[in-house]
Amino acid sequence: MPVSEIAVWSAMLGGLLTLSAVALGDALASRSVGSVRNLLFVLIAGASCVVITGLPEVFFPDLPARLMIVLKASLGPLAGAMALYFLGNWLGGVREDVLVHNLTALGGTAILLVALALAAVSSQVDPLDFHALLALAATANLVPVMLGMIAVVRAAKLGDPLARWMGLGMVCLAAATVGLYAKGLGLPGLGLGVWLATAVLTLAYFLIASVLGLVRNRYNRRLARLSRLEAGAEPATGLPTGGTLLAEVEHVFWRTARRGGVCTVVCLHVSNLYELADAPGQGAEHQILTTLAARVRRAAGFRCVVGLYHPRCFVVVLAADQLNQATLEALTRLRSTVAMPMSVMDVRQTFQPFTPELGMGVITLDPEGATPMDVINQAERRALAEVGEASDSRPLSQHDIDTAPGELMSSPPPGINRKSS
Repeated sequence: MPVSEIAVWSAMLGGLLTLSAVALGDALASRSVGSVRNLLFVLIAGASCVVITGLPEVFFPDLPARLMIVLKASLGPLAGAMALYFLGNWLGGVREDVLVHNLTALGGTAILLVALALAAVSSQVDPLDFHALLALAATANLVPVMLGMIAVVRAAKLGDPLARWMGLGMVCLAAATVGLYAKGLGLPGLGLGVWLATAVLTLAYFLIASVLGLVRNRYNRRLARLSRLEAGAEPATGLPTGGTLLAEVEHVFWRTARRGGVCTVVCLHVSNLYELADAPGQGAEHQILTTLAARVRRAAGFRCVVGLYHPRCFVVVLAADQLNQATLEALTRLRSTVAMPMSVMDVRQTFQPFTPELGMGVITLDPEGATPMDVINQAERRALAEVGEASDSRPLSQHDIDTAPGELMSSPPPGINRKSS
């Protein structure tokens, strides 16, 4: 094999190894069936592409000839059967379209039987007759490509938003399959340009299929997470709410009291959350809540409790040995970050400006014997009072009623360490 061809196939091998590493990382991180399927697909289908080029014999001349004959004859159809079956699952399986499921499942089973038959025959065939057997394997390997193309086109017509992109991948796969088997069969008249195009199309197919697999797997994992969302979590943000939030705050109080520290409870009240409720595009408050939740979590950090007391009120509980500069900086970040303007998309795919009208109530206390609900209520009253002071020009809603402060002491000014009950 010329050095130029070795470089082309080696570059293809490097790309396949990179995609395998990405698929392995996703499988280890998510530990889901879809990610494992994606990893197996890249490994087995990628190995079939490398084997048919003859590159392993170049690097390892002592490889058993019979083993390479069996692999070249059977590994391609085996990868095609697996890819067709996985494609059917990616397209939704029997729950989405019975016809596509039967096409991919039954077609994959038939090609698998053909691959096993080719493996059995190639283990006994005379090497001089291997060329005809490899041509039969190439024909068999084109069948799952055509079936996959039919399934993808049908899925795209039925409204699958990712199927059209998979259709592009199937076109690349068809061209790559023809080029790879042309290389394996040693067809005359083909030069370096054809091999380079084959390698590029092969990598393009694996890249498209891998990316689409990752996208759909993450979407399915998100749906699964939402479907088993606990009763104590708010669906739009995933933040604890209700009794779950109070339990987490109570645990922080107990843990901080044991070491003699102080807790700072912050309530962030967004008075105009439903300002865009009458604008085109229902559910704007969910976009706002999701964005604000991310801002609150980013500003507060990951070592504190962040929850949603009710849709307009975020709760943050900061624990420390004493009121220090880090806590004061976190309060400053919360006030400045959460109140930043944002854009909300409506049904016309246009963006509506939105600026949160924020009230912030802060309570710093010795958590020994404190009741979470009482503390949160007092912090919310202070937040509501701040909202009322900032918007005296507009009428207050029923949620903005200012109530008298309780017995809890607010945060002392910067530079003063102080506890209150």
